[in-house]
Amino acid sequence: MTDTVLLIDDDVPFLSVMQRRLELKGGYQVQTFTSGKAALNATSEQTVHAIILDMMLGNESGLDSITQLKHRFAPTHFIMLTGYASIATTVEAMKRGATDYISKPVTLNELLARLKGIESEAQEAVKPMTPGQIEWEYIQRALHDNQGNVSKTARELGMHRRTLQRKLSKRSPH
Repeated sequence: MTDTVLLIDDDVPFLSVMQRRLELKGGYQVQTFTSGKAALNATSEQTVHAIILDMMLGNESGLDSITQLKHRFAPTHFIMLTGYASIATTVEAMKRGATDYISKPVTLNELLARLKGIESEAQEAVKPMTPGQIEWEYIQRALHDNQGNVSKTARELGMHRRTLQRKLSKRSPH
């Protein structure tokens, strides 16, 4: 029997490419959705091997869907996939039930290794953080501590609100 993977991302071209690659190279049956709500409304009663969920789904946060998706489908693997990686969001995702957290861009081989529960060489090779990464992590932690309030976080960090917004609008330096 082929394992089922739910792939949830608001980037439709990414969904179609990753679906095709997971089906052809990984041998999985892949169901795609553009939001956590759409996945929750799916009528499929199949056993789900894994859920791959993007962190940012348009106006929806993937973090908010973890608990409900995990309860509804009870997957073996629950992988958060994001272009905005930070330690704060990693910890929050794990607390809510994710079993893994991967920063984009991700290779198909890396994703397949995680789906099979295999430690990859990329995971084993720990690289020191750059100054940009350290700053990003510090900002993300402060933002998390202030419940996402940008003005309050900027005051706490001693920077202008617009400066903080510019830093946040850039992609993660990871």
